[in-house]
Order: sequence, then C-alpha cells, then structure tokens
Amino acid sequence: MRQTSRSLLVPAACALGLGLAMIAVPEYAAAQIGVSITLAPPALPVYEQPVLAEEGWIWAPGYWDYSQDGGYFWVPGTWVQPPEVGLLWTPGYWGWGNGGYAFNEGYWGPTVGFYGGIAYGFGYPGSGYSGGHWQGQQFYYNTAVSNVNVTNIHNTYTQTVVNNTTINRVSFNGGAGGSTARPTASEQAAARAPHQPATALQMQHRQAAMANHSLSASVNHGKPEIAATPRPAALNDPGVLKATSAGSSQVASKALVAESGQKHFPVHAADLPPVAHQAAPSTGNADRDKVNQQELDTLNDSQEKQRQALQQKQAADHASAAQQPASSVNDKALEQKHQAQTQALAQRHTTEQKTLQVTQAHRPEAKGPADAAHHTS
Repeated sequence: MRQTSRSLLVPAACALGLGLAMIAVPEYAAAQIGVSITLAPPALPVYEQPVLAEEGWIWAPGYWDYSQDGGYFWVPGTWVQPPEVGLLWTPGYWGWGNGGYAFNEGYWGPTVGFYGGIAYGFGYPGSGYSGGHWQGQQFYYNTAVSNVNVTNIHNTYTQTVVNNTTINRVSFNGGAGGSTARPTASEQAAARAPHQPATALQMQHRQAAMANHSLSASVNHGKPEIAATPRPAALNDPGVLKATSAGSSQVASKALVAESGQKHFPVHAADLPPVAHQAAPSTGNADRDKVNQQELDTLNDSQEKQRQALQQKQAADHASAAQQPASSVNDKALEQKHQAQTQALAQRHTTEQKTLQVTQAHRPEAKGPADAAHHTS
C-alpha cells in the first residue's frame, strides 16, 4: 500500500485512458507525478498464506509495487485489521494504457470492487472475495481458502470456491498478456461508494518492503524471500513465509472446484489449501468422540505432511529446471506432471477423509458397564 504523495503513476490522461470506471482512490489523482512505467510488473509469485494472527483481521494479498530508484519490489501479503467493522479490502492493481502502466490503489469499503481481474488467490480469484464475510460485529472465515487455526478461532465455515475459469499469475490488466477483465456494474458502484484508503499500518508495511533490498524484483527475480507475513511490517516475524517459486503468466493454475460438477485442480501442491484440523462430528458418546477426533487429527497431520512433501518436491523440480538451458526444459510437460501429481494427491486425500467418515459413522457403540452386567446375569 502506498502513501498518495509517493505514488509513481503515469499521467492522469494515461490513467483515464485505461477505459476503466474506477481508478482506485480518487484522492490520488491530484498528486500524480508524471512517471511513465513502460515495463510490465513481474508475474505473481507462488506462496502460502500465514496462519491468521488476530480474529477480525482480513487478508490483503501481496503485489508488486514500484519505486523510482529501485524499480519493482514485492509488498508481501499480510493479515490486516480493517479500519472499521463491516469493511472489506479491494486490492490495488496495475493497468495498461497510453503506452504505460499505472497502479490503481486499493481501498476499504462495504463491498469489494474491481481489482483488474487479477487472481491474487486466498479468496481473491479475480473478482469479489470468498475468504470470509461479516456477520454483525464478527468476521467469519472460509477455511477452504483462508489459513485459520480453528482451535483458536471458531467463526469459521467451509465453502469450496467455484471457479470455472483458468487462472494464471499475470499481475496487470490490459496490454499484451494482461488480464482482459472489465468492471461490472456492481464493481463500478463499489468504486463510486464512500470508501477508505489503506490504513497507516498498511502504508508502513509498504514502506518496510520498499526499504528491504531482498524484495526488489531485480534481486529476487520474481521469487521473494519474504512473500507473506502474519502482521503488517513484520518482515522479521518467525511466521514469515517465502515464495516457493516465481510466477509465470504463461502457466495456468486452476482452482479446485467441487460444487458445479466440473472439477478443476490446482497445478501445484502449493496451490492447495493447508490441511487444517477440523472437529469430528459429535456422536453424543464422549469416549467415542475422543477416539474419532484422535483419528481425524492423525489423518489431517499425515495429509498435511504429504502436501508439504509434494510442494517441496515440485519446488525442487522448478529450481532444477531453472539451472538448465532454456532449450532443454519442457515447461509444459513439467507443469502437466505437477498437475497430475497434485490432482492425485487431492483425490487421495478426499477419498481418505470420506473413508474415515464412513468408518466412524458405522462403528458399533461400545458396551457400557450396565450392558455388560446385564449380559452376565
């Protein structure tokens, strides 16, 4: 996020030339300085989401920012506290127009507006937000796309996100290779409605990222060591996560779908949500519930280790491929291999979960002391 006075944007005429109904926070237009950025921002890196730090916080995805001195740099994704209850974050995005790229600032509002059709992930598939919603004074998290510790935070639900479109890691709208999305009527209305700019902590987070040399794209080559943080500006926090691989706007990464009857699977294990511990259904028998929960926890732990192992293996594949001459690497074959591996893992995990549910549901009730005494009499 950035302070208005430090915005590096193409002139106002270029921004208006994008042909979009919203140009982020209207207040920045008067403070633009005529810097034309003709180089497209890098593709979005592949990274995981840190565990939610504070209840009521909302995910602000990472993005590429720009400084006049150092060029593009990565601003890590982070959990942030909204300025008011009921507000949601509309991420900023880069847009092409009149021969240059301009950044459209993100903002807080009661509904999510247009963010360029950029698939930031973790509930931001390109339009809207599926990571959670406000219900009264409390925010409820969708554990299908948000990394939440359900042991500590109970305002959760699981709703698999339906997305029948192919998602790539392109980070800008318009121009050659950019997203072709255009704002809907509701997104235009969200842009016109009263909203608030990034919070002071978000701007501090951006400043900390700009000051960190390792986050410069010229240094990390699209794979930042600090890809996401559990709190704003906490670049040295133990919970910081690094990117598993640099993004590629040419490689499709499909979201898991389980509601529309058409299943599309992520390409990489890193695209799968972490296997979180869930509460086993109550049977009314405390002893049986304890056994069921232990079995479920054991399965969840095992599946998460398998997901992490595959993620590490696939990251190693990419690292190895990066060391090979370009002509000798078949990127398409490698991604097809990774997609097959990820699909098999996801399907196996689903089968294991269902098998355990059936086993536990049909497990005979243990006989209590009273029943045993009756049979011996």
